[in-house]
Amino acid sequence: MAARAAGYGGRAEVLRRVMAQQEKIEESPVEASRSRSRAKLSVSNVTKSFGLPAGEIIEAVVDVSFDVADNELCVLLGPSGCGKSTVLRMVAGLEAPTAGSLALDGHEITRPGGDRGMVFQTYTSFEWLTVQENVEYGMRLNHVPKADRKARADHFIDLVQLAKFRNAYPSQLSGGMKQRVAIARTLANDPAILLMDEPFGALDAETRWTMQELLMNIMESSRTTVLMVTHDIEEAIFLADRILFMTRHPGRIRENLQTGFKSGRRIPDKEAVIGMEGYADLERHIMHMMREESPNRDRGK
Repeated sequence: MAARAAGYGGRAEVLRRVMAQQEKIEESPVEASRSRSRAKLSVSNVTKSFGLPAGEIIEAVVDVSFDVADNELCVLLGPSGCGKSTVLRMVAGLEAPTAGSLALDGHEITRPGGDRGMVFQTYTSFEWLTVQENVEYGMRLNHVPKADRKARADHFIDLVQLAKFRNAYPSQLSGGMKQRVAIARTLANDPAILLMDEPFGALDAETRWTMQELLMNIMESSRTTVLMVTHDIEEAIFLADRILFMTRHPGRIRENLQTGFKSGRRIPDKEAVIGMEGYADLERHIMHMMREESPNRDRGK
C-alpha cells in the first residue's frame, strides 16, 4: 500500500491524468464503434421515489441514464444508500421506476423475466437439493427436456469448477462454493444479462479474490453481459470494463469511468492489475469522490 500511495501525486495531477485517460478512450476507434452499436441495456432518465406513511416522498435515485453494451461488465459504485441496489432491482423488474424507462435488447422492462438473471449477496440455494439439482431447478420449471437440462447443468458446473461437488448439498459447501452454485444456476437459464448485487460481499478476502478472478474467466468463456453493484473500490476497478459512480442520496450518476489503463483487456490476475500504471490514479480519484459523497461528510458542521 505504501508503494502504491507513493505514486499518487497531488490531487490535481491525479485528476488531470485520469481525465486525460478518459478522453483518450472516448476518442479511440474501438470506443467510437462500440458507442454506435445498439446498447444491450438502456436506462433512460430513471427516477425512483418512495412514499412514507406520513405522506413524505423520498427520492431514492434521480434522472439516472446509462447504457450497457453486449459482453460488458459494468459496475455501479457509490456510497452507502446512494441507490445502487434500487437501480439494479428496477433492471430486474422487481421495482418499477417512478419516471423514465428501462429496456433490454430494445424491449421495455416492466416486470421480472427470464432474460435477466440475478445473483444476490445472500446464499439462495435450496438446502434439500444437490448442486446438480439446484443448477437444473430453473430449467426444470421452464420444461427444458431432461437430457438438455443435464447437459447445460454439467457445462456450467464445470465452468464454476464444482464438478467434484455436483452431488453435494449446500450445507456441505463453503460460502464461495455456494455462490458458484448460484452463478451456475443463473447462467444455465441463459439470461441476456447477469445482475449481481454485491455477490462476494459476505466472503472472506481470499475467497472473494478467487471468485472475482473466476468471474473474469466466465465473462470471457460465456460472453456474458454483467451489471454489478459493489461498494468495494478495489473490486470495481479490477472487474469492471466501466464504472458508473453515483452520488450520495438521492443517487445520480456523477461520473462514467472507463478502466482504460487495462487497454480493453480483461486480466484475471489481481496482483497484475493492481501493479499496472494507471491503477493507483483511478483508485485515488474514486476514493476522493467516495469521501466527498460520504453521508457522514457534513456531520458535525
